[in-house]
Amino acid sequence: MTAITQAAPVPHIPSPVEPLPHQLLTALGQHRMATTGQLHALLRPHVRRQTVNTPLNELRRQGLVDYTVLPRSRGTRAWFLTGDGARIVKDFPALRGRPPYPITSATAASLKTPHTLTVLRTHLAFVADARRRGDEHGFLDWTPEVSHPLGDGEKIITDALMHYTLTSPRQRTKLRAFVEVDRTTMSSERLASKLIDYARLWSYEPQPVGRQRSRQPAAAGPSWLRWYPVFPRILFVLTGGSRQVLDHRISDLQAMAAQHPLVATMARTVQLGAAILDDIEAHGPNGDVWVSLPRGESRPWTEL
Repeated sequence: MTAITQAAPVPHIPSPVEPLPHQLLTALGQHRMATTGQLHALLRPHVRRQTVNTPLNELRRQGLVDYTVLPRSRGTRAWFLTGDGARIVKDFPALRGRPPYPITSATAASLKTPHTLTVLRTHLAFVADARRRGDEHGFLDWTPEVSHPLGDGEKIITDALMHYTLTSPRQRTKLRAFVEVDRTTMSSERLASKLIDYARLWSYEPQPVGRQRSRQPAAAGPSWLRWYPVFPRILFVLTGGSRQVLDHRISDLQAMAAQHPLVATMARTVQLGAAILDDIEAHGPNGDVWVSLPRGESRPWTEL
């Protein structure tokens, strides 16, 4: 008789890829708020929108997400985490250390939508361009509302910190940028003064405090070296006004870069640029749509 040998069962190997509902919660934890269309473009651009809509509705039934309907939008939904959702995602590895900002009601959400969704709209332009070029820039490579100390109890909060990796057959180049999204809701002078805050961050070196620390060697160099090997470039993205208004605001940014001593010194080593969001979306972030603030030339953001 011939013995029949049964094959050993193949052990189940869990997929390293997070399921879509988990990715949706992570994306909302990272970006605070997003429309259905934005989540579709961010996570599943090549499938039907219903693929994203179905798990969103299920997460809402579970009480983890909710939405507000945007005004004058034909029912466009802007999704956000509930308190329960925020408590769950704070322990996700990708969001560890990121402070949760639960939105308590649809009314509270509606107050945050214009700026939050415009910042995410800017991110999506870089995501789409990276996909076309074969670069690396995903939904976790854009962190909104990043804070850095300036000393004397002051701090700067950038609209978004961007990580972007240029890829080619021979090398990978990692780039970082502080991104400020201007919707023309503040004065042009106040917008330009943000360059002074960034120059303060660029030059800020914390001093040891107290007797116990006086014997310790002071940290070498400015405080930003705790987080970055080189100071990130600074990008201003403008929208919400006529072409003439936005061009004038870019001119004011150029004047600040030329006239303020500390900003002018920073501009010698830090790349500074400004672009209009419509141009970024029409020609791509790597088009010649960015005005170099120190030099006035139009270039890609990678070559300011």
